[in-house]
Amino acid sequence: MNTVAVKISDEELVFEIVKTNNTELFATLYDRFSKVVYNKCYSFSKSKEEAEDLMHDVFVRLFLKLNTFKGTAKFSTWLYSFTYNFCVNYVQRNSYKKQEKQTVITDDIREVSTYSDVEDSYFLALKTAKLKEALTLISPADKMILLMKYQDDRSIKDIQDILEIGESAVKMRVKRAKEKLVKAYESL
Repeated sequence: MNTVAVKISDEELVFEIVKTNNTELFATLYDRFSKVVYNKCYSFSKSKEEAEDLMHDVFVRLFLKLNTFKGTAKFSTWLYSFTYNFCVNYVQRNSYKKQEKQTVITDDIREVSTYSDVEDSYFLALKTAKLKEALTLISPADKMILLMKYQDDRSIKDIQDILEIGESAVKMRVKRAKEKLVKAYESL
């Protein structure tokens, strides 16, 4: 392992990899982030093997796309977004093959929902097994925003940075995703 690479920041390491195309430096980056990427992939997959395959695919794609990292955010935030988008696309491709594509989010303000003010305490108390099943019934985008907020404990600001949308849009998406999840949960 390159001893210089161990001592530099993630961002400096990425810029050096882009500049030199050095696979040893990329291995250092892999060592730093493989567990995080694996865990995110595992949250999208049905097995450890599928998660490992996804993680491998993420790093292959990452090596090819590393030059798109501009350094405007922390590399870890950028990588989280990169992995998230890769996994969402993977799930959407697979679900499209299995069933008709579900509509993700409608912005019909006139829609009235009986689930409009789902309290976090009720939402978090849902039984785990049933909740896991209900998560399969909502769109991948809704599932991901809920996992970011409640499983990964990401702040609204973090989610805003990852998805590159405004604060109010994040809050609205979380609210709507919770409503859809509770509706799916109660239908089981």
